[in-house]
Amino acid sequence: MTWSTALADRAADPPLDPSADEARRLLQTELAKPDYYDDDLLQRLLDWIDRRISGAIDGASSVPPLTWFAITVLVVGLVGGVALLLSRARTTARRRPDRAGGVLTDEVATATELRARAERALAEGRHAEAVVDGFRALARRQVERGRLDDSPGITAHEVAAALALAFPDRRDRTTAGADLFDAVRYGERPATREHAVAVLDLDRELAGTR
Repeated sequence: MTWSTALADRAADPPLDPSADEARRLLQTELAKPDYYDDDLLQRLLDWIDRRISGAIDGASSVPPLTWFAITVLVVGLVGGVALLLSRARTTARRRPDRAGGVLTDEVATATELRARAERALAEGRHAEAVVDGFRALARRQVERGRLDDSPGITAHEVAAALALAFPDRRDRTTAGADLFDAVRYGERPATREHAVAVLDLDRELAGTR
């Protein structure tokens, strides 16, 4: 249930005319519901609002009850809105990948399968996918050749550093490939056909080197 749904449900109820004490109790009851809780930050905000409202009620008991009810509805709406924003922000943060994420995943796929997928993506104009799968094919192939450890958490630059020892003459290109993988996969950088072709060409060259 969202805060807007809660307010809509309450708006359909008969009009209330609570006293100041009743308005305070209604507010505290509403704020105690789990729908409005998200994390410690929100809890501190709720405590602060409750203290402000409590002080206002204690110091101005002559205010008409309907005014307090309007304040109650307003505060509940404010709290619900903050809860919704915090929830969305946290969901977005969870979806955002780490900038130094792994190249190899838990997916069971051979280098040949990954390369075929990259070539298919390239042919269909999905250049970012071609870059990502192409570099993963490169890394998986070197694992299959025994030049890299089979570690799902290995980063693109760890791959490049290891391959620089095996292929010192291609150090710059493997580093550039790692930079491109990170930029496309984690930096949301647009990829071009030339980027994808460069990664696939590097994989082909390293695959042909014994």
